[in-house]
This record gives sequence, C-alpha cells and structure tokens, in this order.
Amino acid sequence: MITPPQVIQTKEQATASIHLTIPGRDMPKYMDPAIQEILKVLADQGMQPAGPMFSYHYRRPSDTFDFEIGFPVARAIKPTGRVVNSTLPAVKVVRAVYQGPYEGLAQGWGALQSWVREQKIGETGRFWECYLNNPDEVKDPSEYRTELNWVIDKS
Repeated sequence: MITPPQVIQTKEQATASIHLTIPGRDMPKYMDPAIQEILKVLADQGMQPAGPMFSYHYRRPSDTFDFEIGFPVARAIKPTGRVVNSTLPAVKVVRAVYQGPYEGLAQGWGALQSWVREQKIGETGRFWECYLNNPDEVKDPSEYRTELNWVIDKS
C-alpha cells in the first residue's frame, strides 16, 4: 500500500496556491476549479509549475478540510484573485509513497500514521500530499502515485 516510510528534512519550496476550508464531501466540487485557476494564473504570467501539484493540510480533517492546494513555482507570482504566493515549509517529515486510486488515500495515511506512532515520533497534525502523476496521463487509477508527507517537526 505504501513504500517504507523515511524520516527526511525538506527544503522550503515557493508555491502558488489557493487556501480552501470546505466540507470533505465537497472536495471534488472545489478541487478541479482551484487547480484550473492556479494553472491559468501561472500561464497568464508566463510560468509553468516547477513540480507536482500538492495539497497542504493545516490540521487533520474533521467535518471540514483546511488546506492549500497548489503547485511549486520557480519564482514568486503576482497574486491574482484567490491565487497567492505561499511555501511548502522546511520541516522534518515522515515520507512514503502511496500507489493506488485516490479513494484509498485514507488507508495510506492510516498506515503512515500507524508507523509514526509505533516509532513514538511526535506529531504536529500537519501534512501534505504531492500527486506524482497526472490522472489525465495515467488512465489506470491503480497506477496513481501520491507522496505522503507527515510533518513531525514544529519548525
């Protein structure tokens, strides 16, 4: 389900993102329009994503998800509408890669959380996932690859 977890230190990465706080059941309704909005702002400014799309969660989901969706960028953008400059932080994370349909991500995160707790590693409640391949290009959902990053450092 997931690759063996590794503890790593990430480097800060500039991003262009949109912050959303939405009910989990409404995720499909809001995700694609936000993605398209960010890609349009980048294209209008002569830029391309500098890495895979991500969603950075500020807390564990409850009845709502509080997160940013975005793309890494090579340089700051001119904020436009909801699209703003942000960063993926330089922090210590436990990282693994989940392979399979997005509907199985909860089980992938559960496996990673179990590993973190078995190792008695402190948790912050923050996490992000990077979507390593594009569903428009990879037609079989069992081949989707999602990088899971569980923040364990409070910096």
